[in-house]
Amino acid sequence: MRFVVLGAGALGSVIAGHLAKAGENVVLIARGERGKYLKEHGITITGLSEFTIPCTVVTDPKEVLEADVLIVTVKTSDMESALAGVKHISVSNVLSVQNGVVKNEQLAGAFGKEKTLGASAFFSAEMMPEGPVNFTMNRCFHIGELPEGTSERVKKIVEIIERSGIHAESTPTIQTIEWSKFIGWLGFMTLSVLTRTETYRFLSDSDTAAIGARVMKEAALVANKLNVPLEDSPPVPVKTIISITEKEAVEKLQEAGAMMKSMAPTHRVSTLQDLERGRPLEVEETLGYIVKKAGEHDVPVPNMEICYRLISGINRFVGDVK
Repeated sequence: MRFVVLGAGALGSVIAGHLAKAGENVVLIARGERGKYLKEHGITITGLSEFTIPCTVVTDPKEVLEADVLIVTVKTSDMESALAGVKHISVSNVLSVQNGVVKNEQLAGAFGKEKTLGASAFFSAEMMPEGPVNFTMNRCFHIGELPEGTSERVKKIVEIIERSGIHAESTPTIQTIEWSKFIGWLGFMTLSVLTRTETYRFLSDSDTAAIGARVMKEAALVANKLNVPLEDSPPVPVKTIISITEKEAVEKLQEAGAMMKSMAPTHRVSTLQDLERGRPLEVEETLGYIVKKAGEHDVPVPNMEICYRLISGINRFVGDVK
């Protein structure tokens, strides 16, 4: 099976590196200096895995003509331009590990609904300034048919990824998993940008955890309007948080903070990593999407809107933020 990974950031490097190390047929599409570095030095992974492996790297997407599985790992803000460069590829299956839920519509528009799979990445990594990638959390890579169900093609893809060293599972409820993760991520993302600290820290503090709980509860109201069921999944029991009092929700988030401290104390949300490196933030396709949908369905989301406006402002002068 031929894998093509679009994007050589943290998660793209982790996926391509593990597949290459496992002897799979994988091509990594990388841009500019990152592509040049990887061609010369290979992919170096540290943290939960420790290895350096050569990988087929191309900097011009036109060199890639076909893929059994295309895995998109670019930032949501780069999605449209990235997809424009790979629409010529003959793809059998395509999925994205991006944050948010807009990705599936975009992939279906580019390659067809029948080729698009749902995916949710409960694993994380951080690009280091010198080039290696620090693999910090390996909880699960969920893949499934949309809007629900599984299949032999999903099981085969999952088997290969699992064998490579990234924990993966096929799921019949991928839409629920994607939305549940997205709602938890929204709480994490807003707090990470506004506090600029490790994940376990803002979860452990009662004041910041309270804001996170409010953001999640408001986002869940939108999911309910769209008839998307939610579930509890580590590290954030979203379904529980939205159904209990704020005080109880804060306690649950603090429990998640304690777990993160013991399992992944250095974990920082990818949006915070982007902020510190002066990169554009994933705002419109995530926070902006929820605020827009809330407006369409007359759902009040005051905390979400405040966070959206604050982070949108930060994003406009992100290059000046240090």
